[in-house]
Amino acid sequence: MTFQQNFTAVGDSLAWSAIVALIPILYFFWALAIKKMKGYIAGITTFLIALVLAIVAFKVPVGTAIMSGTQGAVYGLLPIGWIIIASVFLYNMTVKTGHFDIIRHSVLSITEDRRIQALLIAFSFGAFLEGAAGFGAPVAISAALLVGLGFNPLYAAGLCLIANTAPVAFGAIGVPITAMEGITGIPATEISKMVGRQLPFLSVFVPFFLVFIMVGFKKALEVMPAILVSGVSFAITQYLTSNFLGPELPDILSALVSLFALAIFMKFWQPKNIYRFSAEQEMAATAAAKSKGTHDVHYTGGQIFKAWSPFIILTAFISLWGTPTVKLALTGHYEGTNAILKIVNSIGHALTFMPEVPLLHNKVLNAAGDPIAAVYKLELLGAAGTAILLAAIVTKFIFKMSWKDFFITFGHTLNEIKYPLITICSVVAFAYVANVAGMTTTLGMVLAKTGKLFPFFSPVLGWLGVFITGSDTSANVLFAKLQQVTASSVGMDPVLALAANSSGGVTGKMISPQSIAVACAAVGLAGRESELLRFTVKHSIFLLFIICCITFLQSTVLTWMIP
Repeated sequence: MTFQQNFTAVGDSLAWSAIVALIPILYFFWALAIKKMKGYIAGITTFLIALVLAIVAFKVPVGTAIMSGTQGAVYGLLPIGWIIIASVFLYNMTVKTGHFDIIRHSVLSITEDRRIQALLIAFSFGAFLEGAAGFGAPVAISAALLVGLGFNPLYAAGLCLIANTAPVAFGAIGVPITAMEGITGIPATEISKMVGRQLPFLSVFVPFFLVFIMVGFKKALEVMPAILVSGVSFAITQYLTSNFLGPELPDILSALVSLFALAIFMKFWQPKNIYRFSAEQEMAATAAAKSKGTHDVHYTGGQIFKAWSPFIILTAFISLWGTPTVKLALTGHYEGTNAILKIVNSIGHALTFMPEVPLLHNKVLNAAGDPIAAVYKLELLGAAGTAILLAAIVTKFIFKMSWKDFFITFGHTLNEIKYPLITICSVVAFAYVANVAGMTTTLGMVLAKTGKLFPFFSPVLGWLGVFITGSDTSANVLFAKLQQVTASSVGMDPVLALAANSSGGVTGKMISPQSIAVACAAVGLAGRESELLRFTVKHSIFLLFIICCITFLQSTVLTWMIP
């Protein structure tokens, strides 16, 4: 039995269908932001509401709807949940062995100012991880690092989510951009150029915005030189790489340039007033004494390198895992002649499972009447979480950690994030049900009817898609064709519309239920997802508005910016 997606299923009306499709989203916001439910309860109930509406209102067969939810839940575990488990585990290893104290000291030796630390770790280091891996790893690792440095967990999670705005469109070696080429026929290089003429404006602004959120306008001005070095170096590199190299390297190169530029700059400049959080100010005498003691402690270069080695190894593994040729081998699809990669390919093939989803595979027909494939994508070796776990195993030997402590720490990690994992699986299940039922596309079609104002609302499609799916890649796959067709019909350049979808999507990442759950899991805020959502939602809408204005101006006044 097949199911034909119907975007006017409710009363043969697009408007009524869109209103019904909005119900799970509005409920989720209400559950977290107003009712203050625990994340896993909000996630499970949102999924159940979406399931009922898909079956009753959008006429999805019961079995098909349920199995689409299982497909989403499995994806929530692998790769997303697996990344969180491995990331938090690696961080916990550094804490248990005492090496995080050395990491903290090394960061403090660059600067004790919390504002600069946020720029270094949340913005630059987080962007590097986004470029190399994506899928939650940047927020999980950088937020855990900030908490270890003494940041308030809610602040750490919120700042890392907001900082993650700048690099998301080029995340995971440019996958969000390249994913649109096959769907639209427009070269990924052209889309990359256009995104690279939008996001640099945001990349310059985000470092200032981060510090402004932390301390207000006046104290942000005190570190404006550092903010400019961080943001401008990132934005210039992002523009140059996206326009002249393609979509694969903008994040990695921009992040490295920004990170090293700011670290070197801090050797020659320090703010007049060192900023610490209010809780630290209350213990001024103790903090001062501790600060003095920090300078008295001396760690050798070897000790510092050893303490940072887990994250250096992590970076190497994740970068390797993200390399296109290696990724093919890790998932069993390599067809080259390299002997080592052929061995890896054999292992990857044995550890890659793609079983069809019962009652769902090729049972759902899209608007064109074509069947939609549905498989459980279980790439055990190729998953980024496996790369992080291998980094943890190497770290175990470097730190000379016993196998007993290794497994005890892993067990504690699993116990620590069990509820966030439930949250992640349930919200991804909701996203899959919404996609199969056609609820997400229905909402997109309503926005596409804005006519001459479509250039302004075009980024909202991407924002909506990322909020629901948790992925800029998924949002681009979901709405790319709709953006292209609608843009052509209203006289907007399709390349600009596709770029707007991706650029708008990055601003929705910080409020995506998946991202919220990942961030809370990383910093030990399980059950407090509602607080984090309330922290990020206003910033998400504000940054979306900026992208909407940029897109509208590029479509009407600044048309010379379109490649």
